[in-house]
Amino acid sequence: MGLVFGLLWLFTGFLQGAHGQGVYAPPTVRIVHSGQACNVEEERYSERVYTIREGETLELQCLVTGHPRPQIRWTKTAGGASDRQGDSSLHNETLKIDNISRHQGGRYYCKAENGLGSPAIRSIRVDVYYLDDPVITVHQSVGEAKEQFYFERTVFLRCVANSNPPVHYTWRRGREALTQGSDSGVEIYEPFFTQGETKILKLKNLRPQDYAEYTCISSVRNVCGIGDKSAHFSLNNRTAPPSIKLLLDDPLVVNPGETITLVCVASGGDPPPTLRWVRPGGEELPRRSVINGGTLTIPAVTVDDGGAYSCMASNNVGNPAKKSTTILVRGLRKGRFWITPDPYHNDDNIQIGREVKISCQVEATPPEELQFSWLKNGRPLRSSERMVITHTDTDVSPGTTNLDIIDLKFTDFGTYTCVASLRNGGTPEISIDVNISSTTVPPELTVPRGRSHLIAQEGDTVDLQCLVSGKPKPIILWSRVEESGGAAAAAVALMPDGSAETESYDGVLRISNLTREMSGTYRCQTSQYNGFNVKPREALIQLVVQFPPTVEPVYTEIRQALGRAFSLTCRLLRAHPARLLRYEWKLGSRLLTVGQFSDQRDDTNYLVRALNREGYGEYTCDITNEAGAGRCTFLVTGKAYAPEFYYDTYSALWENQPRVYGFKLQWTQMEPNAVDRILAYRLGIRQMGQSRWWEQEIPMEGTIQKGELLTYNLTKLVKPDSYLVRLTPITRYGEGDATERIITYSAPVNPHLREFRCGFEDEAMCLFSQDKTDEFDWTRHSAATRDTKYTPNTGPSSDHTGSKQGFYMYIETSRPRLDGDKARLLSPIFNMNSKSSSSSSSATNNPTYCFAFYYHMYGKHIGALNVFLRQKGQTVSDTSVWSLTGNQGDRWRQAKVNIHPTTAFQMMMEGVRGSGIEGDIAIDDVTIEEGECKDPPPKNLRSPAPPSSPHIWQLCVTLSLALIGRQR
Repeated sequence: MGLVFGLLWLFTGFLQGAHGQGVYAPPTVRIVHSGQACNVEEERYSERVYTIREGETLELQCLVTGHPRPQIRWTKTAGGASDRQGDSSLHNETLKIDNISRHQGGRYYCKAENGLGSPAIRSIRVDVYYLDDPVITVHQSVGEAKEQFYFERTVFLRCVANSNPPVHYTWRRGREALTQGSDSGVEIYEPFFTQGETKILKLKNLRPQDYAEYTCISSVRNVCGIGDKSAHFSLNNRTAPPSIKLLLDDPLVVNPGETITLVCVASGGDPPPTLRWVRPGGEELPRRSVINGGTLTIPAVTVDDGGAYSCMASNNVGNPAKKSTTILVRGLRKGRFWITPDPYHNDDNIQIGREVKISCQVEATPPEELQFSWLKNGRPLRSSERMVITHTDTDVSPGTTNLDIIDLKFTDFGTYTCVASLRNGGTPEISIDVNISSTTVPPELTVPRGRSHLIAQEGDTVDLQCLVSGKPKPIILWSRVEESGGAAAAAVALMPDGSAETESYDGVLRISNLTREMSGTYRCQTSQYNGFNVKPREALIQLVVQFPPTVEPVYTEIRQALGRAFSLTCRLLRAHPARLLRYEWKLGSRLLTVGQFSDQRDDTNYLVRALNREGYGEYTCDITNEAGAGRCTFLVTGKAYAPEFYYDTYSALWENQPRVYGFKLQWTQMEPNAVDRILAYRLGIRQMGQSRWWEQEIPMEGTIQKGELLTYNLTKLVKPDSYLVRLTPITRYGEGDATERIITYSAPVNPHLREFRCGFEDEAMCLFSQDKTDEFDWTRHSAATRDTKYTPNTGPSSDHTGSKQGFYMYIETSRPRLDGDKARLLSPIFNMNSKSSSSSSSATNNPTYCFAFYYHMYGKHIGALNVFLRQKGQTVSDTSVWSLTGNQGDRWRQAKVNIHPTTAFQMMMEGVRGSGIEGDIAIDDVTIEEGECKDPPPKNLRSPAPPSSPHIWQLCVTLSLALIGRQR
């Protein structure tokens, strides 16, 4: 392919002049669907209901026009209760959802914007159809509920199935279809509303014949190909709701590491119930769990596995049965102590002759197994008149024991040990030592000198320190002090780690990677645990976090032509400290100016009066304080903006010889007057999948205007490859921003060089074009897009195949059209390249082609429809080959005519307006085929004698609208 490409590659270019002004246009949007729709209901042309089956693939395309190329974004409303797609957006022309679920139904919006006018928005509602399996539940009338469904009881069979659209239910008893009134002992309740309702079968005063097999059939009437579904239930005199038993202790107390087994058995119920284990609140069972029917086994149980477990039984009769048990995993946690000096005299010091109370607290599971013992200097201590030992109620958690030493003596000084254990063992005991001596003193809390007001900078690490004295040494609790400001301040009162309080055993709070939000007042205070039960001591530390100035813009690019003046502005948003701020402007490393902010200014400007070449580069403005600097950066460049490829007009892909094609590249220039005049464009192109680029320079004459459409024709492209095209503007500054797009051969017309067919279904109209010398244009149209105010009694109601979505071309004869006005539609140009070297050619050697089309001429004011063969010799000649006038009835008819071109040619369809507004003429499905027309031409056509012409395989279609205009 590379060799062929190298031999065939050739650039030929044609630059249009300034006649392409004003192609900038705001966006328009149209949503089309593809994929697996069941039905598309036309609400309005711009908004449709798209029906799809659950599990299929949703594919929607957002077709846009507008220049520059609009940016596309898909969003979705809350159509599904559990699916908002994270409120996310999809920036792509195609929205595709594989295996769509019911929750993904809803309204989808396509939004296109290109900065011109308002964004264009269209929506489509997606309705997801589904049908779940129905479920039959059986209930007895309230007040008559017994364990068994006895004779002469009223029984209700309820059938429910989730669906969209609403489900329809039917009942059968055995093979007998049950309907309302078909059996005096049966009543059938229809649903009153739509989806989610049930259908109830009531069996009054249960009879022997009612003991039977019942079937509920749910149906959505085969919409989207969803078939009916059914459920079965066998009712007999043994039918009963479930009942269960738990074969275990409640609560079940176990030691960590043991394997526990919970057994649940069904003690009643018909049909046999299904058993399952659950935890409250939807909490998952332990991952190690093994379930076998109603037996739940949990190996190596841990403290986290403790809690409630429920066994549930269901057989769709009556209400499910449920029984619960609690697993308690033995354990001791969070041992703490505190000393209360003389609680009766409000004294903070331990004194001889006064009372001292030592408290010890432990959390235990189960709490009733918790037991305490006391030791003094390692020896057991018993309760006495002066040593009073008390315990809290075992039902209170956490458990607490107190040792009251009454009339403290010197001999009472020593080490007291509180020992917590569980009566049945299974977990290690907890021992807590408390020293009581003459050195036991209450805590004092201070902040080191010079550390109560700290100043740090963002990103630093700072230590907040409170010195605590006392014996025993208490835990220090750190928290933030709420500033005035109510609820707003409460939100910032959390610690840097997000907690309300932080414990510290050494009195130091370390904060890393400081941010400005961490500024404020911090409190350190003593905890009653591991210390004295006295009024907490506390101290405050003020932390100030300095941060460098925040400025805008952080970075911006400014494009300027030589000789122009411009101003740069750097704005201060916030800083701490906010005084003594300085600014410094530089161009590269060259200092331009310095200064200091006044209290009234929050920005600084730098003016360039006339830009020269040395003025291009990176300008920086640094605004500084004690904490650092904030920088505004401006890149001043003379680079041209990127070209904007033009997509709205169909880019012609034409064949000019076998295996090659051409492409008409069109673009506008973004902000052409922002910089110096564009001298040329560098055009690069390479085959996709290859690395070699071919480049060519396209010179530009004169100044490009904003909105001017530029054109360059690429030829000799090897098909069917795709190409990457790059376009780079060049000024005297140098290269500007490049733009790339991919072009792909898509064989729009005449793919086999044997026939040409056009049904006007694509917006490119197979490269048909409007004649510029007529009075008005043909209009591409479909019945689905017809304005409700269209003129009645004229024009077609569908395309020639009967489709209201299909397109055709027609002439609109309403005002301001006048009698005799003409609209002309031109086909692409077909080249005749004879291989014969003979200078003379006879008429009999010229091939014949059959030109055929469908026409619709209905209305009392119909004018005329004329067909011309336009040949492109040294002069252009038009020859009439077919003509018809007057009302032909409300139907499509086909016309065929033999044509005999001798040179490059195109067909011209001319519609002539009649005497009134009821004169719309339409055409559809135009074809050109090799050989004579198979059916005799209609009587109303006129055909000239056949001249000579080369064979059909020498016919080559050149689809270039620009070429049509030039040769005409």
